[in-house]
Amino acid sequence: MAAGTAGAAAAAAAAIANAIKASGAIVEVDPEVFVAILARNRDNHPLVVMAEGGVIKANYRYLAACRGFIFYTRSANALMLPGYVDIITARKIWTPG
Repeated sequence: MAAGTAGAAAAAAAAIANAIKASGAIVEVDPEVFVAILARNRDNHPLVVMAEGGVIKANYRYLAACRGFIFYTRSANALMLPGYVDIITARKIWTPG
């Protein structure tokens, strides 16, 4: 039984590693830093993917690409995003690890 559990754990670790390779670098930042990154990229009309989640209490997750990195943040409250940001609402955002 232990060999089966170890095999499953190795398969899960490999799946996470492959997801990271496929998605590139995901950088988690605080919500204030996320909004500041959007402001620095305002001339390019940044695209933000947003999803609302949470079972007991709501949380909001956000992704945006800038200079080859994917920036990610989560917040207990919805962020007030500036009007120059294009927003896509997703059902769910999943990040590896």
